[in-house]
Amino acid sequence: MVLPSGSRSGVSQLRRGILQFCVLALLRDGERYAFDLVRELCDAHGLVTSEGTIYPLLSRLRKEGWVDTAWRESDSGPPRRYYTLTATGRAALDEFSGEWGTFKTTVDNLLNSEGSHG
Repeated sequence: MVLPSGSRSGVSQLRRGILQFCVLALLRDGERYAFDLVRELCDAHGLVTSEGTIYPLLSRLRKEGWVDTAWRESDSGPPRRYYTLTATGRAALDEFSGEWGTFKTTVDNLLNSEGSHG
């Protein structure tokens, strides 16, 4: 199905808006490096992303204080920067998680309520 360009733009903006919380969720269980995050997000349907998308996002999350970073030696090349979730990032993720269920249900109800108005 081909969406009108405005719809594609809206879906893209929505994806960008929630992508940061998807990254925080992936970091919830421990540290990861950027390429690992990219690979996992690419495997998740609808969250296809690239290193060009994830690095600016991780930089922004670091500036917000939601993630910390540490350099670790790698067995297969140069050192890698690993990202971990901070307490502030965990609080942001918890807040988003609390709102997401209600938001998703509301949107689903509106999208699935053909002709039920009035």
